[in-house]
Amino acid sequence: MSRLAQTAGLTDIQREILSTVRDFVDKEIIPVATQLEHRDEYPTDIVEGLKELGLFGLMIPEEYGGLGESLLTYALCVEEIARGWMSVSGIINTHFIVAYMLKQHGTQEQKDTFLPRMALGEVRGAFSMSEPALGSDVSAISSKGVKDGDEYVLNGQKMWLTNGGSSTLVAVLCRSDEGHPEGTAPHKSMTTFLVEKEAGFGQVRPGLTIPGKIDKMGYKGVDTTELIMDGLRIPANRVLGGTTGRGFYQMMDGVEVGRVNVAARGCGVAQRAFELGVSYAQQRQTFGKPIAQHQAIQFKLAEMATKVEAAHAMMVNAARKKDSGERNDLEAGMAKYLASEYCKEVVEDAFRIHGGYGFSKEYEIERLYREAPMLLIGEGTAEIQKMIIGRRLLEEYRLQG
Repeated sequence: MSRLAQTAGLTDIQREILSTVRDFVDKEIIPVATQLEHRDEYPTDIVEGLKELGLFGLMIPEEYGGLGESLLTYALCVEEIARGWMSVSGIINTHFIVAYMLKQHGTQEQKDTFLPRMALGEVRGAFSMSEPALGSDVSAISSKGVKDGDEYVLNGQKMWLTNGGSSTLVAVLCRSDEGHPEGTAPHKSMTTFLVEKEAGFGQVRPGLTIPGKIDKMGYKGVDTTELIMDGLRIPANRVLGGTTGRGFYQMMDGVEVGRVNVAARGCGVAQRAFELGVSYAQQRQTFGKPIAQHQAIQFKLAEMATKVEAAHAMMVNAARKKDSGERNDLEAGMAKYLASEYCKEVVEDAFRIHGGYGFSKEYEIERLYREAPMLLIGEGTAEIQKMIIGRRLLEEYRLQG
């Protein structure tokens, strides 16, 4: 075995794409990631390189200028990128979710307008669902879109917007009561609005403000922001799919594939943590021999490698299930839950192997130790995943009679 987390049954094209991405990660991301992360600096050169590789259009159909690849190909590329620096995979993920939502649910005019430019990375996507008092309770959304002639007027405050400053197209979920009488279930009175804006911070268009970046423990470099709408006017043709009341389902479809992405990120970070741990264990000596020769360390390495393999297998299974056209919320929930939990554990074991040096900013494992916790909450907490898994299991195993 030359490397953990190999994937059987790939085509020649998939292997070529992954080899190219892996080389890019090794040469262009890993050598600079820790330095950029410590400065909380946006990785402009890396993003431009990803544009040249065509990764912003990886899953966008060829008719719109993309590569037309599968979710599996995308997830494996994300795994490689997260192995280099998880923040970069986050920049790609939010863009990918918006492109996916447009491809699946957009009107023909919306697809023609946005997808070709998104494939080139000229239009950069972000999606906005959460709010300051919302958490996991999406039904409690208070941001609102009200019809006014041929426009909608949007008001409200959104939170945890990845790519908030750098994006130029944001899919925003709001409540819209128009056409939905009082008493309608909350998830049936939500609409996704496609909001075009300038990149940057402050007032990026009339009625829309993107405050400065939120200062985070990890997941640095990528801009995470709030989004404040105050009388923001949106043309009616920027309702995703052209019909109100479908926003919840559109967002959940996007989040479902996003969970495969988060699982892939967990796999990538865990893979890198294992690489750092197994390498350091062969260099660091105690009691006259490398610590890798001590049984206690070998036990840790064995557990870490097994978790990397298991998480990768579940992530691949979830992606392939979606690619087959089948429902995959059970598999995606399991993969996201397992991969994020295992990632945290593998990173902590690699941190322990490094001993005191793991606490030093000179060592890469210190960065991974701060990044891993974000995966525990991104695209739904572990508790939310367990709820999804539990409900789906009861559907599958419901007693008859």
